[in-house]
Amino acid sequence: MAEEKDYYKILGVERNATADEIKRAYKKVAIKYHPDRNPGDKEAEEKFKLAAEAYDVLRDPDKRARYDQFGAEGLNGAGFGGGFNAGGMDLNDIFRNFGDIFSEFGFGGFGGGGRHSGGPRKFKGADMRMKIRLNLSEIANGATKKFKVKKSITCPDCHGNGCQSGHQPETCSKCHGAGYVMQTQRSIFGMVQTQAPCPDCHGEGVVIKHKCAKCHGEGIVQGEDIVEINIPAGVQEGMVLNVQGKGNAAPHAGIPGDIQVIIQEEPHPELIRDENDLIYNLLLTLPQAVLGDTVEVPTIDGKARIKIEPGTQPGTALRLRGKGLPSVQGYGYGKGDIVVNISVYIPEKLSSEQKRHIEALKETSEVKPNEGVKSKIFKSFRNYFNR
Repeated sequence: MAEEKDYYKILGVERNATADEIKRAYKKVAIKYHPDRNPGDKEAEEKFKLAAEAYDVLRDPDKRARYDQFGAEGLNGAGFGGGFNAGGMDLNDIFRNFGDIFSEFGFGGFGGGGRHSGGPRKFKGADMRMKIRLNLSEIANGATKKFKVKKSITCPDCHGNGCQSGHQPETCSKCHGAGYVMQTQRSIFGMVQTQAPCPDCHGEGVVIKHKCAKCHGEGIVQGEDIVEINIPAGVQEGMVLNVQGKGNAAPHAGIPGDIQVIIQEEPHPELIRDENDLIYNLLLTLPQAVLGDTVEVPTIDGKARIKIEPGTQPGTALRLRGKGLPSVQGYGYGKGDIVVNISVYIPEKLSSEQKRHIEALKETSEVKPNEGVKSKIFKSFRNYFNR
């Protein structure tokens, strides 16, 4: 016998949780296991589906009351399933019914389904995924990218309605344009009336009697399109941006799909990214560290000159304030810094004369570290490992 599902446990709420608490809990679980965050992870997908099944029941007072009284089995065959059940969970159903929840977090749905709000069905085009590589300058300043992509496009002959020239879709005679019909069935709880998509028009409310020869009544054909994508400044490796309406065209002039843009960063030859800061490792010669100097360091779009004070110690970190990357959250969050980490090159080979010069300094007190310098270097070393 299959283990009884505990919908409250799945969402992590108490049995007396309010509707708002249930919705907040579902958001948290759904975003955690959303396919955009877990591409190719079947276990996460199943947990995502199970959370939607639990939310579909607990958000509805009638379904919740039946579940509390009879358990999950009490919902089967009683007209309370709503299409969400142990064997029939579908991602398109989830995005169609709960898409507004995911859009708050920048996630899209997946293609092929339609949005249903009690009226005729509207198809949604399939979503697309695209990887975009950005260099450091594009990440810092934002970028606009154009691509030629192969995808479903609106049929140029019928303009998406699926009909031959001179014809239009006709109102379905079975559902009279409503897109759904009412069905009455007997169950263990008595006669139950349910709403179902019209079998003649498949929920669209219209039928196409004179189909377009080019698209065969679908309203879409395979083609190419130029897609322009605006990338905001401050994005990071692995971030997924949802670009609405740029995906595949939908059948019968429906809602276009979206494009999930996956960000990839091109490594910079000299700068290392750390959140919004950029790190540069500056290697000084021994004379530069001892006597001081003015040197150039790389920035995002050029060079900057910095002053090295005499006696600069290895491990010293200098900051170029505001020369790092902006926050993807936009204006008002400031910019990171360029952090210049100082290293000193110790010569590996010396001539006899150079060795004599070094030997002459060996016993002088000026070249021996004092306690203050030791403490400073130790503190920098400890901070490095506590980051």
